[in-house]
Amino acid sequence: MLRPERPANEAQRLAALQRARVLDTPHEATFDDLVRIAAAICDVPMAIVSLVDAERQWLKARIGVDVSETSRNDSFCAHAILDPETMMVVPDAFDDPRFHENPLVVGAPYIRFYAGVPLLDPQGFPLGSFCVMDRRPRELDDDQNHALTALARQASRLIDLHRLGLELGHHLSERDWYEQQLQQYQTELERQNADLTELTRTDPLTGLPNRRAFSQALDEVTEAGVPYAVAICDIDHFKTINDVHGHPEGDRVLCAVAAALRDQHAARGRVARFGGEEFVLLFPATGREPAAMQCERLREAIAHLPVGLPLTVSIGVAEGAPGEHGEAVVARADAALYSAKRGGRNQVAVG
Repeated sequence: MLRPERPANEAQRLAALQRARVLDTPHEATFDDLVRIAAAICDVPMAIVSLVDAERQWLKARIGVDVSETSRNDSFCAHAILDPETMMVVPDAFDDPRFHENPLVVGAPYIRFYAGVPLLDPQGFPLGSFCVMDRRPRELDDDQNHALTALARQASRLIDLHRLGLELGHHLSERDWYEQQLQQYQTELERQNADLTELTRTDPLTGLPNRRAFSQALDEVTEAGVPYAVAICDIDHFKTINDVHGHPEGDRVLCAVAAALRDQHAARGRVARFGGEEFVLLFPATGREPAAMQCERLREAIAHLPVGLPLTVSIGVAEGAPGEHGEAVVARADAALYSAKRGGRNQVAVG
């Protein structure tokens, strides 16, 4: 185990941390929401907002971690702040000489994987790190890396907004200035919250709603008690596209299919990326057969996309019965999809 070095600008960095006035403050929902989102997006059990003080690491927000602070010498984040412009990734702590004997690795919380993005103040001083951790070796994919970096920026802005909110209290005598700054502060917080909400509902690659957003839309339709149909669309032989042409080409195909689904379907209902190469479509106030006809048109449109590769999709359709839970309808649509695949692919099957 190697103890973290101290940054060359340690005195200025600690002064910036004290100016932020966030150490030892109570939990705040805005920070707690960030770590929950990070854990969900990166599919990890632990995520924290960590501030590196002179001799300790203090956690402003945490999920999956029981302690509120640790020794700075044991802190992964104290290593992460040494390169403020780069995400630090430790795929397997047992293979890293800095951490293989670390108490947080060989003991609770048994960290094996770590990815942390430094939290920077407006002057660029690293105050700590926004990080996710797992108890098993692993990597993050590109979308998860981008999301973690975006969430770290949000956390850095919230820390600075926290500082600004406290400083505003010293200007009560300058009422006009105070009210103007307070309004800007409130507007910025609302914008940050809106950004976070959008992040949790949008697939970062295609720009379509994600599985969470679709589930909410499905709940609204089922609660309304109106007829509806669900379709699951899967790109045929997508793994071959990735293996033969590379993942950037696979991403291009995913975006092209997403655009086609959006153009063809947006006016009649909802479409979302369900995960991987699967997309899901919701047809409110539509029965099984009309939905299947629309899906047939979608299938033909995708087959003629000018992507430079043979491209087809298989689609499974199911109709929601009154009082039936939405997840059951999605399961029947998924079963119909696999029926389409077993039938030779490039077709629509109704369940």
